[in-house]
Amino acid sequence: MARRDEEHVQLPMPNGWFAVAWSRDLHVGDVRPLQYFGEELVLFRSRSGQARVLDPFCSHLGAHLGHGGRVMGETIRCPFHGWQYDGQSGACTQIPYCERIPAKARVRAWDVQEKNGMVFVWQHSELKPPDWDFPLMPEIGHPDWSEPRTHELVLEAHVQDTHENNNDPVHFQFVHKMIETPPGEISYSEGGRHYRMVNTSDQVTPFGTFRMSLVRDSWGLGLTAVRSEGIPGAGLLMYSSTTPIDDRRVLSRWLLTATNNWVDLAGEEFMKGLTDGVQQDFPIWKNKVHRARPVLCEADIYLVEFRKWARQFYTNPAS
Repeated sequence: MARRDEEHVQLPMPNGWFAVAWSRDLHVGDVRPLQYFGEELVLFRSRSGQARVLDPFCSHLGAHLGHGGRVMGETIRCPFHGWQYDGQSGACTQIPYCERIPAKARVRAWDVQEKNGMVFVWQHSELKPPDWDFPLMPEIGHPDWSEPRTHELVLEAHVQDTHENNNDPVHFQFVHKMIETPPGEISYSEGGRHYRMVNTSDQVTPFGTFRMSLVRDSWGLGLTAVRSEGIPGAGLLMYSSTTPIDDRRVLSRWLLTATNNWVDLAGEEFMKGLTDGVQQDFPIWKNKVHRARPVLCEADIYLVEFRKWARQFYTNPAS
């Protein structure tokens, strides 16, 4: 007998940087309720242009700041009684009908940064501050690269399972119908929060035959950059952030761009191939169980390395 509740091991919520919005969609004065990490949040952009994320329930009588709240300078004002909360610290800075502010009048402020066209928050199950970072993508916004195309997907999966696909070359043959997968090499950066996988092979392109490399960089369990390299002066980039909504769903944001001299020749096909390909993974992710101790064979070396690497992003890894 096979029962899902007996076969499945629920992975916990990982720690790390995760995108919660596109920067372009958040204007000064905007207020938005969010649901990520199994929690409710409120996102707003202050008058100085800073993106801020707070726990949304007012410390007074519990009104949700994301439903009717208003940006006031660098604060957000509660729609119920007008208490104002500083976006950086979460402290209540003003009560319109009371001079003395109670010491406990505050909400949690999340660490936020904007990079690569997205608004990121730092999620940590023990509320510890950020202890690693990720880089800017020089291609995004560069005049030699195309205007980025964006794509969003809600997936019924845990973020570790979606990330694990990059380290499972055999699945590309069976799920994505690739004839073969070029051999790859994995390297880890100092500190171990980033790794790179490179697959190299001879490819026929509109510019001729070149020794091409598919370079996949990962930072934590949510951030990935995929580049196609090998043609001088030409390139393709897919940058993504996959963010847990709850234990079983994620929202994946993809940004795709190509050099201007390649976007018409191969860029559109590259982008379409990636977005179409991930849909082939949907039924696998939706219906699989997670095995914390899978039966692996000697060819599963990339999966073994990935599982070991992934454990560092959990406070209490699944056993």
